[in-house]
Amino acid sequence: MVENFAEKFTLVFEHVNAHLESAPGCHDFEHTLRVLHHARVLASLIKSDLEIVELAALLHDIARPEELSSKGKCCHAKIGCEMARNLVFEVFRDATLAAAVGEAVRTHRYRGKDRPQTVEAKIVFDADKLDSLGAIGIGRAFLFAGRENARLHNTCEEALNSAAYSREDTAYREFLVKLCKLPGVMQTAEGKKIAQKRLRFMEKFFAELSDEIYCAGTATVSGKNPR
Repeated sequence: MVENFAEKFTLVFEHVNAHLESAPGCHDFEHTLRVLHHARVLASLIKSDLEIVELAALLHDIARPEELSSKGKCCHAKIGCEMARNLVFEVFRDATLAAAVGEAVRTHRYRGKDRPQTVEAKIVFDADKLDSLGAIGIGRAFLFAGRENARLHNTCEEALNSAAYSREDTAYREFLVKLCKLPGVMQTAEGKKIAQKRLRFMEKFFAELSDEIYCAGTATVSGKNPR
């Protein structure tokens, strides 16, 4: 147990809140708070170091503003690892704790090359992915698409043959290229169970959205549907 952990954690909490103040809704501080909640729930079910889990969850997206401003050219997990490690050491003066938190931040990204190795890093990885699934995941995907002025929806072919940060980078594209694959990469059995349930909801939603949009899309200028 770290001495005065709650007091020091509050300092980190306030720092992250301020840093993410101008972040867009898809990766704002509210997202971080939900990930922190998911991480605490998973940690209550899995033997782990809760202090590492809480700090890493709180700091996992500390470099998101930098990545978003670069249009994805820099990696928020890589930059965030250094930012998190430095901040934790500055506040806690504990190199071991700082290294563990930094490693969890470095390996939390779905598109990252390295998967988490410690139980704490695995919990944070899963906690982050859970916030990309279900109703919340749908909402966040549309927030990101709107920020990039993407279309409301497109076909599977259009989505899969388009580039990121383009007009075709819809919520559906995000679902097809990433979100539907998340349950398969979950690192804990507990996280995977929740992820699979949330995925089923998303599948139904996008199927209904396609039905509604492409049915409406058959209308002509005259207002009569072609026979």
